[in-house]
Amino acid sequence: MEFQIDKTDGLARACTIKTAHSTIQTPVFMPVGTVGSVKSLDAKDMSEELGAQIILGNTYHLYLRPNDKVIKHFGGLHGFTKFPNSFLTDSGGFQAFSLSDISKADENGITFKSHIDGSSHYFTPEFVLDIQYNLNSDIMMILDDLVALPATQERIALSIKRTTNWAKRAITYHKQKQSEGIGVHQNIFAIIQGGTDEAFRKISATELCELDFDGFAIGGLSVGEVNADMYETVAYTTPLMPQHKPRYLMGVGTPEDLVENVERGVDMFDCVMPTRNARNGTLFTTFGKINIKSARFQLDTDPIDPACDCFTCKNYSRGYLSHLFRARELTYFRLASLHNLHYYLSLMKQMREAILKGEFATFKKEFYTKRGK
Repeated sequence: MEFQIDKTDGLARACTIKTAHSTIQTPVFMPVGTVGSVKSLDAKDMSEELGAQIILGNTYHLYLRPNDKVIKHFGGLHGFTKFPNSFLTDSGGFQAFSLSDISKADENGITFKSHIDGSSHYFTPEFVLDIQYNLNSDIMMILDDLVALPATQERIALSIKRTTNWAKRAITYHKQKQSEGIGVHQNIFAIIQGGTDEAFRKISATELCELDFDGFAIGGLSVGEVNADMYETVAYTTPLMPQHKPRYLMGVGTPEDLVENVERGVDMFDCVMPTRNARNGTLFTTFGKINIKSARFQLDTDPIDPACDCFTCKNYSRGYLSHLFRARELTYFRLASLHNLHYYLSLMKQMREAILKGEFATFKKEFYTKRGK
């Protein structure tokens, strides 16, 4: 991986990341393609219509179905999905958290039951990487111990201890595998834990950032805490992270979350929000959110957002989208998802341009003004 900082504006950063498959300009939002597909969209939609430089896949889900060995048979995720640009794969730590009723962590890894057929599986830091070698993702996340908030001090301390130990095992294993010619072009990111406690975040960041990872993520946020606590936690965590490596805030979030956390020094984001909200009828615009199922859109000839130049807004009306949603036509899911992802990806481009011009504060003020805030 090549990484360079192109410009800073306060703590906000415009950077360039080069992987084996694409050049990624930050700030960047990664659409979520959990099982190798961004829901309702194909590789052509992602690369040509949206110009996505990187998307996210999930190790846990792809391991269960269709299985990482099947994907390896097709040449990894790129050959399997035909998406030509970069993939980041999450390790499965979040699934252990979100499926906590069927998973259990110990000192060596995480035992879980498949949500598909109930079969038992055991993820270790090494096994998670073996899966991701088969997936051939450009950026691999290591296994971490994620806890819901609020949590006891004892549980957060245990999370940090496990995450650090697993990180040491992961980086050692990765270096060994690379020496054997495996995963040579794949990059590995560690995940900082610590809840919303500044002292715990400092411990986790200090321990992990001493290790030779290609990038670092802030994990364990957007899991039950209020937004103000998330922003504060990011604000005191990013200065603890290396300047010369990418910074990734996992599982975040709303357009406002993206703006606030870019301002605090984050480079990379992912979230299911744009596609999930699209499927549920909520569409993002420059002036805020609209619910397309509202009766007031039935005769509306305007595009979703007059300021948007996505495929959907250039070709279809709010009235048509409202009809498709109410009729549960499959076409709705594609058109709405294209719009919401275009909005998110365009927002990142606008922030990058503002940083390059040294005008991020002005951009942020205008962003909120358009929303009446």
